[in-house]
Amino acid sequence: MIEVRSWYSRVGLQLLLTVLVVPFVFPLVAMVRGSLAGLGWGNYQTVLALGVLPRFFLNSVLISAAVIAIVLVCTLTAAYGFSKLHIRGKEFYFWMLLAALTLPEVVLLAPLFATVTSVGAYDTLWAVIVPAAALQIPFCVLLSRNFVDGIPDALVEAARVDGANNWQTFRHIIVPLTRPIMAAIVVLVFISSWNGFLLPLLFLQTPDHQTVTLVPQFFRLL
Repeated sequence: MIEVRSWYSRVGLQLLLTVLVVPFVFPLVAMVRGSLAGLGWGNYQTVLALGVLPRFFLNSVLISAAVIAIVLVCTLTAAYGFSKLHIRGKEFYFWMLLAALTLPEVVLLAPLFATVTSVGAYDTLWAVIVPAAALQIPFCVLLSRNFVDGIPDALVEAARVDGANNWQTFRHIIVPLTRPIMAAIVVLVFISSWNGFLLPLLFLQTPDHQTVTLVPQFFRLL
């Protein structure tokens, strides 16, 4: 279907989009102006001379990639089980999982800290990866299950008639058909993991393990 718009409607839409973008431009401009205060470009030279930024970025990349991998595996398998498999009490388990969405991250800090220190994972990347992935899984399972519910049961039944087991059905039917929701989950989880501040601040103390969101804290302590 081809939608034809008049020139004034296109101009009006463009103006509206421009106005909506303006609030996001001001913080960016303020950030750049603030970074040039004092020594000007010398601020950037000082930061780059320390040689710590690549390590901060690498840690953020490693954490984000690990969280994405864990969330994708757990989310897709859970969505397949909740949607297509006959599991006793699965609705109860599903709603128990969704109940985790009501728990604020701050409430979990004390038990998380006790658990991380007891297993000896404090000041390691895993201290952030595992809790961050666990906090993302409930919402991603909700999204994935709703998507998998839209896959016709006839496809799954046909695969079983042909002799496919649950793993083969999941691998050859569910995974290829869920690529759109997988892409959405990757984007959402990456943004959340990359911008994570509270967990890295609590669990990562040495600069060798800190993430890019802790760069201001690092320079504040110099």
